[in-house]
Amino acid sequence: MATPARRTRLVDRLLSRRGAVLLVRNTVVSTGVFLLGLGLLWLLVEEAGMAKVSAAALSFLAANSVHYVFGRTWIYRGSDRKVVAGYAYFLVNALVGLGVTLLLFAAFLALGMHYIPARVVTSVFAGLVLFVLNAVLNFRSL
Repeated sequence: MATPARRTRLVDRLLSRRGAVLLVRNTVVSTGVFLLGLGLLWLLVEEAGMAKVSAAALSFLAANSVHYVFGRTWIYRGSDRKVVAGYAYFLVNALVGLGVTLLLFAAFLALGMHYIPARVVTSVFAGLVLFVLNAVLNFRSL
């Protein structure tokens, strides 16, 4: 006997057509803001002489703020969450992503990887974590 109001499992929602559409949109935006953040990282390290890990943190937060604007208006459009509350949740999620980013980035640097490829590889992992957090918890789109 099936329960009529049974909630779909998270994995089913993530692997749904809607999940795929949101992931593609998120990937487009993430790629653009990542390139913006990568450019900012390069400027902060090479031109401003900032420490690499600090520069990675600052460029990550700047890129994520731009990402929120696109997330709100295109990726997860139609969200019921208010703008300020959504931005607050987005920043909390970004802090989780920042933690993942800095830990992996520092680990790759310690292994001798150049800082630009280290940041690129790190972004894949942190980006997927952020996508799930925002799609499910913040914008409640999945």
